[in-house]
Amino acid sequence: MTTEYHDNTEDDSSSFWTKETPPVSLSGVSRFRRWLFPALTATVILIVIIAVGASNTSASNRLWSLEKSMSNMTESMGAAQQLAKDAAKDVRRLSFAVENNKDQLTLVSEALKQLSALDSISKAVANLKCTVEHLINNGSVAAGCCPLGWELSGTSCYLFSRTTLPWQEARDWCNAHESHLAILITDEEWDYVTSHLSGAFFWIGLTDERTGKWEWVNQTPYIMNRRRWRPGQPDSWTNHGLGPGDEDCAHIHSDGRLNDLHCSPGCATSARDTASGAEEGFSVFL
Repeated sequence: MTTEYHDNTEDDSSSFWTKETPPVSLSGVSRFRRWLFPALTATVILIVIIAVGASNTSASNRLWSLEKSMSNMTESMGAAQQLAKDAAKDVRRLSFAVENNKDQLTLVSEALKQLSALDSISKAVANLKCTVEHLINNGSVAAGCCPLGWELSGTSCYLFSRTTLPWQEARDWCNAHESHLAILITDEEWDYVTSHLSGAFFWIGLTDERTGKWEWVNQTPYIMNRRRWRPGQPDSWTNHGLGPGDEDCAHIHSDGRLNDLHCSPGCATSARDTASGAEEGFSVFL
């Protein structure tokens, strides 16, 4: 028996070497596309949420700062209002106190006026008493009284005369009347004499003629007090044309301050005497 063997070489080789390409599956691509859009959308939404959250956080911080500032301003305004209320209360209390004390202040003012009037009356009575005693005693001065025409101030009597004399003659006039040119030490004495100047110049007992240093006529050293002198004085001016020497004598200017002057011109005259007798004697202002 003969068996035929057919070798399908072409067919077999084709079957063996030719590999069919598997069909491409579109189901995976479709699924990828279906999930891509939602993923992108979710990502965008997440970014937006993060951005909005950050913005909200910043806004919240600013809002918190604003609220805190408003709170501080409210507290400050409350404190200011309280201070204003307290001040208003103090003003009302002060006004009330002034109103209550107004009558008392008026009474004090009236009392002071009465005291001033009584002081003037007392001085007038004392002067009248001294005048009567002066007439009774044929011109002699009674104890505690001023001579006629003199004014009492403190424990001293003052005479302000309009007679003009050079400084040396004024000094001699004072010596002849048991007095001396004025020695002014206290503020009260300066104030009293200044109040009686009336625009005139008066010699006082101050000179540097004897030693070249300023001293009082009783040779008491003078302590320089610039506030008593006019600006730039004393200057010992020599171009005065009034004779030899510089300005060795002091007089009170009309403004109440001192000026050095040549001793030859005449100035108005006034005098002082102690009311108790003769502790210093008369002090004459020329």
